[in-house]
Amino acid sequence: MYRATADIILPTTLTGSLPRPDWFRENLGTRTFMQAMVDSRFREQYVDAVSVYLREQDIAGIDICTDGDAHYDEEVGGQSWTSYPLFHMDGFDKGIPDPAVFRTGGVGFPMGHILHDYLEARVLPSITGPVGRGDLQYTSMWKTAQRQTKKPVKFGTITPEILAVAVDDRYYKDPVERLTALSDAINEELHELADAGCPVVQLEEPQIHMVPVRGNIFGKLGMKELADVFNNTVKGLRDKTEVWCHTCWGNPSQQRMFLEVQSYAPALEFLNQVDADVITFESCSSGMMDLKAIGEQITDMKIAIGVIDHHSLQVEQPGEIAHHIREALKHIPAERLIISSDCGMGREGMSRRHARYKMISLVQGTNIVRKELGLPVAECLAEDGRYSLVRTE
Repeated sequence: MYRATADIILPTTLTGSLPRPDWFRENLGTRTFMQAMVDSRFREQYVDAVSVYLREQDIAGIDICTDGDAHYDEEVGGQSWTSYPLFHMDGFDKGIPDPAVFRTGGVGFPMGHILHDYLEARVLPSITGPVGRGDLQYTSMWKTAQRQTKKPVKFGTITPEILAVAVDDRYYKDPVERLTALSDAINEELHELADAGCPVVQLEEPQIHMVPVRGNIFGKLGMKELADVFNNTVKGLRDKTEVWCHTCWGNPSQQRMFLEVQSYAPALEFLNQVDADVITFESCSSGMMDLKAIGEQITDMKIAIGVIDHHSLQVEQPGEIAHHIREALKHIPAERLIISSDCGMGREGMSRRHARYKMISLVQGTNIVRKELGLPVAECLAEDGRYSLVRTE
């Protein structure tokens, strides 16, 4: 159900996370969101941070906003993306977390590599009972953001297979049973979120495109099976809200996880089978290498392309972004194209200032192409010369 993108040609958005303000010092920890919101210091800092995120997107002229993933704690490499659900769902022993085994094939980070810290920070609870949605409380988080803006606020969450691979399991005998339980629990949580009116629900990082690089999940779930897992996780949601499938190649601490740039091409047939309204792709950091293949294979869904590199502190120029969009339009119709960042910009390695100017440039570059196509442009208050502090004669 197209809601947020229904009436906009070339809408702009961000993947999700944004860099934390230095003054946002409070963490959720194992408290529920609503418990933490009783704490006056946490509440003030959290609400202020979300307000800042939304205002900066508004000043840039972003069409579909995010809350910056403000509920994630300040953890090494953005690890809270993984740990938050595990510490707030039912079925986990949260009392004495253990260092998790790194089970994902194809990538290893030895001592001396920045991402070895990321592996050491995977201190997670184990499954000791039936998995349930617990106290994720996504609806309350989304409401806290949406009541601060008239623009649609997108809410995203990690996919169940990443959680299933990350944790030790003392309850389920079959890892696929564990994965299915996580998928069902997330689906239940997202239905409550959609019922509350959230206009966009985003599932982040199904591992479909990782299979050709890393191998099957648990040695037996390939691309087709993982597409089925995604579809189970979002079952029934498209009747209520706009469902997005976000894909990228990883960015803990704003680092690349692979030595060589990877291609989506081997997985596009199966990505085309996910039950989503929109599917997102990294494109900037890969030099636009897959635009033609994406346009040929993804035939019905809207396509969001990343025109902002989340790994780099170099701010893209509007002209670069406009060129990227023109290249995409050679393969993807304008009415099915969305302009985004490659991935989140808040996984520990980027400053607020860099992220701010990247999103401004994203809108400026999109406006160039909108003008060329005779489309309405977004107001970008940040570029209004009347408010420059530079003295001119």
